Amino acid sequence: MDYGEGKCLVFLHGWGGEIASFQSLADRLSARFRIITMDLYGFGATPHPSFPLTIEDYANGVRALLSERQARDVVLVGHSFGGRVAMRIAAKDKRVVGVVLIDSAGILPRRRLKYHLKVVAYKLAKKLGFKRLPQGSEDYKRLSGEIKKTFVNVVNESSENDARAIDVPTLLIWGKKDKDTPLYMCRRLRELIRESQSIEIEDAGHFSYLEHPELVYRVIRAFRERI
Repeated sequence: MDYGEGKCLVFLHGWGGEIASFQSLADRLSARFRIITMDLYGFGATPHPSFPLTIEDYANGVRALLSERQARDVVLVGHSFGGRVAMRIAAKDKRVVGVVLIDSAGILPRRRLKYHLKVVAYKLAKKLGFKRLPQGSEDYKRLSGEIKKTFVNVVNESSENDARAIDVPTLLIWGKKDKDTPLYMCRRLRELIRESQSIEIEDAGHFSYLEHPELVYRVIRAFRERI
């Protein structure tokens, strides 16, 4: 979707989301700005191709849409997986003048002993020929085919190099109770991105923009107005 007028905001939803994920927030902001939303590959109305994708493939798809829409001087707003894509684009594309990362993925998680024991158990069971192997995350178990391979590709890639390369103003919005992308990930991104600032929201989890819509609306509006 492409609607509204003025400075441009481009919304990139999280894994498993679609255009509707940001609809309420985008609609409010469209009174002041031009809004571009899209379904990323494999979600909503955009099919997944017959081969596995990487973060770069998703970024190229967004870049192509920006070119098609002749969008310039954009601020990317990425939630969770959409944050990974936003960082990859912002690291290279001069059309991007700012970034908003909401509970973004991209920092590889700290692995505890329990995780490493699961990996060892999986490899041993596979080697012994067991038919019922230990499974991964709930997101992983729900997938099949090529998008399952895509999921493995994207979750195992760090976005730290992309973050280091970002040289435009960046706003980090994070729920303090986020268990999917914990707060230490926000603070690590704050260290890596030179022109960054963060807002940590009390009593909010991984979907802070849905849990505190008024606050998130106001801070994004103010951020976009000054860039």
